[in-house]
Amino acid sequence: MASQKPVIVRFYRFKNRLREKTAGLGGGNSRISDEALQAAENALKKMAEDYPDWVSNLIVKLQEQHGRCVDTPETRRDSFEVINTISHDMKGQGGTFGYPLITDFADSLYALSTMKDNITDNKVELVKAHVDAMRAVIRGRVSGDGGETGARLVQSLAEAKEKYMD
Repeated sequence: MASQKPVIVRFYRFKNRLREKTAGLGGGNSRISDEALQAAENALKKMAEDYPDWVSNLIVKLQEQHGRCVDTPETRRDSFEVINTISHDMKGQGGTFGYPLITDFADSLYALSTMKDNITDNKVELVKAHVDAMRAVIRGRVSGDGGETGARLVQSLAEAKEKYMD
């Protein structure tokens, strides 16, 4: 048997740069100032106040895409792709600004709009049901879980899904 040369293993320990990039949020001596935290909190509150107006524009875009699905069935696939993109953006925003029902409805619409084939009239009606539910949330400023109104909206969308799912 031939003799084997010893294997040399080297272990390098690198400095944790992630902690520096996150201003020490994981520990250490770095700290975000109270003023910076307050400024960020105020900015978030302002954005939350503006959210209903801002998201209304997205709901109008969803409504327009629904109309295109009705008027030009041959381009439904393209419209569903736009609906998918808009609903994806919306599902990440609603809860952040105090409207978790928007997140829930947008998440459901996102799942519906991922289909690329067999986009039936029933599925187009489901898009309308989602858009109507979102519009009701924003028009009524239904924040949080929405209480009784929120429960009715959730139930209404569930009934539409049961009726129109192929």
